[in-house]
Amino acid sequence: MITIKSRTELKKMTRACEIVAKALQLVEEAIRPGITTLELNRIAEDFIIGQKGLPLFKGVPCPVRGGPDFPGTICASVNDEVIHGIPGLRELKDGDIISIDMGASVGGFCADAARTFGVGSISQEARRLIDVTEQSFFEGIKYAIKGNRISDISRAIQQYAETNGFSVVRDYVGHGIGKELWEAPQIPNYVTGNRGARLEPGMTLAIEPMINQGVHNVKILGDKWTVVTADGKLSAHYENTIAITDGEPIIMTKLRGEGI
Repeated sequence: MITIKSRTELKKMTRACEIVAKALQLVEEAIRPGITTLELNRIAEDFIIGQKGLPLFKGVPCPVRGGPDFPGTICASVNDEVIHGIPGLRELKDGDIISIDMGASVGGFCADAARTFGVGSISQEARRLIDVTEQSFFEGIKYAIKGNRISDISRAIQQYAETNGFSVVRDYVGHGIGKELWEAPQIPNYVTGNRGARLEPGMTLAIEPMINQGVHNVKILGDKWTVVTADGKLSAHYENTIAITDGEPIIMTKLRGEGI
């Protein structure tokens, strides 16, 4: 069931969103060649806990049978890793791209956001992938208005990504968010046979295009968490928690200096 948040609940949720946005900024500022993904995880975790928040990803049960609980506060997915990269001793290199995804809760309400960042000097094509992935989110939320349907958002994301020569991951989708990290409805980044729910003020959604440089197909590595592109080409991820209103949607996890 889709939950509609009251103004009071949205205000509570805003605090969690502010913490996630700031944590992402701190991680972005620390990204450089030579830093490990575990160090980036520590930066995010220390900040979230210091703000009296709860890191939401840490301890999440593995969706693959027999896999370990997720050990990190962030998902740190490098180059061809789409999502769910486990933070560790891997050192970032000049020219890498890294997707950082994280969630936090404060006062019983959740926030979720992701960005893909370049490490040092990246290729023109890698930069274009990151930019198109980000813009596909903004193309999608043009339709995140009262009376439209989930499929209107999905269609806009897919059309923009594919028009620019990239592909949209099918195996993973966006979601509702609120008192739980994952709530109804599911929000595909591509058109399905289901138009989806009609959007109403008070809905809060985590919209998250995952866009690949090559084919849309993915596979899961032996750690039973890390999802990679099937062809080894780059992938990028961009996500915000948003709120549906009577007018334009509110981006609740907007980073400083970002548009809309």
